[in-house]
Amino acid sequence: GRPPARGAPAAARTHGLRQRRAAGREGGAVKRALFVLVALLALALGGFGVLFLRSEGGTPASRPDPAPTPGLVARGEYLTRAGNCMACHTDRGGAPWAGGRGIETPFGTVYAGNLSPHPSGLGAWTADDFWRALHHGRSRDGRMLYPAFPYTHYTRVTRADADAMYAFLRTVPAVDRANTPHALRWPFNTQVALAAWRALYFRPGVQVDDPARSMEWNRGAYLVQGLGHCSACHSTRNALGASEVLDLSGGMIPMQAWYAPSLATPDEASVAGWPVEDIAQWLATGSTPRASALGPMAEVVLHSTQHLAPADLRAMAVFLKSVPPAPPAQPRAQAASPAVIERGGRVYAEHCASCHGKQGEGVPGAYPRLAGNRAVTMPVTANLVQVVIHGGFPPSTAGNPRPFGMPPFALELSDAEVSAVLTYLRSAWGHQAGAVTELDVAQQRSLRY
Repeated sequence: GRPPARGAPAAARTHGLRQRRAAGREGGAVKRALFVLVALLALALGGFGVLFLRSEGGTPASRPDPAPTPGLVARGEYLTRAGNCMACHTDRGGAPWAGGRGIETPFGTVYAGNLSPHPSGLGAWTADDFWRALHHGRSRDGRMLYPAFPYTHYTRVTRADADAMYAFLRTVPAVDRANTPHALRWPFNTQVALAAWRALYFRPGVQVDDPARSMEWNRGAYLVQGLGHCSACHSTRNALGASEVLDLSGGMIPMQAWYAPSLATPDEASVAGWPVEDIAQWLATGSTPRASALGPMAEVVLHSTQHLAPADLRAMAVFLKSVPPAPPAQPRAQAASPAVIERGGRVYAEHCASCHGKQGEGVPGAYPRLAGNRAVTMPVTANLVQVVIHGGFPPSTAGNPRPFGMPPFALELSDAEVSAVLTYLRSAWGHQAGAVTELDVAQQRSLRY
């Protein structure tokens, strides 16, 4: 064989030296990368520590628990009705106030807690703890609560009202039921993520009376903006589930496929032009010649507003009537096909006219008028589709114990027929609203109600 070339050992030594130098450079790069990673992690932890501190909002001064006098307990029961607390904190078919009801969100399911005085519920809680939950959104152990519990609104509740609610909850039957763990996806199931959310979207606050307004108006503002948490539904939420502006401007209710219409827009649900008495009647009964409460709002009337005192209903009406008007929503651009309108007219004549009238005139006290009804012509058509598919049922209230409802047509009408009849309604009797497409109907059918 051929002898090795001269200088080969030197070449080998040079190659080895280069490898060691390269390895050293790589090792140094790894060390620098690790250092940078540790530094970034430290900064992140420090930043989130600041977020935790910022989201704390302080700790309330300790005070003795209120004496549960009959008057205080009765007042607390009334206030929990005004806040509609039992609707979430009682599972369907479950014991009152024992929690367990799942509240579906785009991030997973949050389960309402046990509010009964059993040790598995609020048994060990003090009035200070309860106030901290309402005002600061923190549990007894300091853990941050998820805003499915609307402390973003309850933070406005006064300490006196919180104490009354606490006194009432101490008197309800104790139920041994451990709280169901939340079923949220990562990272939404972490306190770090919740701290970041709170730093962005929550500050503890109080309801500040407007000295330029009447006592009645200010009481209505307190009930609507705070205890009643109306904008929890009637405002738009961003991608992180926050209502950045609590302006009652309307929004889709997450996971329910219902639209809570704007209470500021004249062509949606503004009541600025209604007499105060009509607004109060609607809150008390769920029905007036002008409108009926359906879907989630029917539940609010059933469990909450029908039980309020006439003075509070009037105060809410005065406030709602004063909501500053917002510009009308942009109309839907989808044009209605003459063939679809013709088909919709046939569907209406066969299934709808016997109750709502050939000209959409309705029957006073029974079936709502459709001609000129802004619920028919709103740009957002989600509620129309929901009512046709699933039916429309006003609440049974003391003032309207036997309301007329609308049966569901989910099994009788196809997506094309629902699309056609709603498009017909939105173009008949002088209406100039856009069409409802089959895709609109199909999407609504696919969403859970």
